[in-house]
Amino acid sequence: MDIKAFIFDLDGVITDTAEFHFQAWKRLADEEGVPFDRADNNQLRGVSRRESLNRLLKGRPIDEPTAEVWLERKNTYYRDYLRTITPDYVLPGVRRFLDEAQRIGLKLGIGSASKNAREVLERLDMIDRFGAIGDGYVVTNTKPAPDLFVWVAGRLGVTVSEAVVFEDAEAGVAAALHGGFHVVGLGPADVSRAHVALPDLADVRVTDLLAALRQAKV
Repeated sequence: MDIKAFIFDLDGVITDTAEFHFQAWKRLADEEGVPFDRADNNQLRGVSRRESLNRLLKGRPIDEPTAEVWLERKNTYYRDYLRTITPDYVLPGVRRFLDEAQRIGLKLGIGSASKNAREVLERLDMIDRFGAIGDGYVVTNTKPAPDLFVWVAGRLGVTVSEAVVFEDAEAGVAAALHGGFHVVGLGPADVSRAHVALPDLADVRVTDLLAALRQAKV
């Protein structure tokens, strides 16, 4: 197993703006009289903004022009919350993990469905850490399609079998597996299909993780 690159989802892996997303969706739902709670919000993890709206509506019909207006409102609310982000929002252990990965020559990329990924990385003072940044603008088919991760791998100059994807959402894990990547699942969501599942990166060493992936792939 020749690993040359790590590709990271952003929200829930590098930083955690999940509460911002919840508050923005909740505000929109309350304004439109749509029931929405934290359990509903858990169903939106890792999917595109448009698919998130579909799941929020639970089958309630909406025409496309109205949907676009609602999505823009939600994004406006979310971006208001984003203004509070500082470099302190980077999750524990992530900077050290990235430093170690770079020291041993691994390429780093971001594969996030968010259209705000670049702004978030800039506010975290991390945008220069990544050789390729795939966001909600670069592909048509978002997670659980593998296209976003494949695009990032291509920009990094590696094949899918040479890259490890780090994901915290079931849809993201499914996308990476579908694309033929090695997959590390992080956090409390159902990431059991990943080759290696961990609570977070706080105490993880790159060399130990690569060893675990080799064992998992046997």
